[in-house]
Amino acid sequence: MNRPEVTPRCLDADAQAVLRAEFPLLQTCVYLNSNSTGAVPRGAERVLHGYWETLRTWRDDVWQDWHVGLDRYADSVAAMLGAPPGSVLTDANLSTFLARVASCFDYRPPRNRVVITDLEYPTVPFIFRAYGRLGADLDVVGTGGPRLDQDALEARLDERTLLVCVPHASFTSGATVDLPRLVARAHQVGALVVVDAFQTAGVVPLDVAALGVDVVLGGSHKWLCGVGTAFLYVRPDLVPQLNPAATGWQAGDRALTFRPSYGWAAGVRRFAGGTPYPLTSLVSQVGMDLLAGVGVDAIRRHSLALTQRLLDLAEAAGLPVVSPTGATRGPVVCLDIPEGEAVKKRLAARGVICSWRGYLRVGPHVYNTLDEIDLFMDALSKELRR
Repeated sequence: MNRPEVTPRCLDADAQAVLRAEFPLLQTCVYLNSNSTGAVPRGAERVLHGYWETLRTWRDDVWQDWHVGLDRYADSVAAMLGAPPGSVLTDANLSTFLARVASCFDYRPPRNRVVITDLEYPTVPFIFRAYGRLGADLDVVGTGGPRLDQDALEARLDERTLLVCVPHASFTSGATVDLPRLVARAHQVGALVVVDAFQTAGVVPLDVAALGVDVVLGGSHKWLCGVGTAFLYVRPDLVPQLNPAATGWQAGDRALTFRPSYGWAAGVRRFAGGTPYPLTSLVSQVGMDLLAGVGVDAIRRHSLALTQRLLDLAEAAGLPVVSPTGATRGPVVCLDIPEGEAVKKRLAARGVICSWRGYLRVGPHVYNTLDEIDLFMDALSKELRR
């Protein structure tokens, strides 16, 4: 299912001014680093104070409210993904969830191949190489360049493929995957699709139900304006077929009775681990609520307008862009700048914040303005003339 082309358009100036006022960080610098760590809204302070009051006046029944908060955040993520309530779970980080998902499978031949790209975050190859001791055959597709060759990726999928794991957008270059096409090809050969949406969740629309994608992972501390919480979606009709070997007591069918469990919890909760840490979900709910009030489609239009301004200015300045430049691009623009890491540090000294991961990465979000893109390019030009 291909989405219609989105017309870039910035948010109404008044609406954006109200939104920007919720993020104190924006008063201190030009912050274009949401691809690394998103700004956190001021409402998080109230949650933190409330959490301290809970610790100061401890009562055991607070866990009931905390579980409600955990479920509320998970369902907020599900709504953003186009997933049904109860199909998303949260935990500490993506690595933990991916290892649990990986533990569900029998890696004996003939269907034991895990196909990934060379654009993955290091989590992905590291985990599946570890499963090599159980027979997982890791197949890494790519040329070492910043772009994804989807034809080459799909050509590697066959009856030996168990899983294909891809980033919705690469963390190094913003290169994106055509998910409808990949899901169709993978399912044709009987493989499951695992999507790392850390670099798109909250800023690029993703309708997991329409796509039929099998597993989606991501987290809160980038585009979702939260802190330290990862999420896992598993296609509901697939869940009963998956029994994770890496697990914890809250994955059991009687976990909250505090009696021994002899079966799995219903739904995605079977991917839970041990006792959860509620604070990060409670804090992250503040950012999620703000973004939900804007809507991911409007956020995407705003993102495309800002990145288009950046692309136009980069082209005028003769700066090499390694990210995709068309309408399917992700939310980050990556520039191939000589001595990019040093340039990033000098920009930070000027109060202009971006990141470097082999390329200079610029990630404007819904709270950024066209003026800030211009300020960034002015500062970058001055640094490159030094």
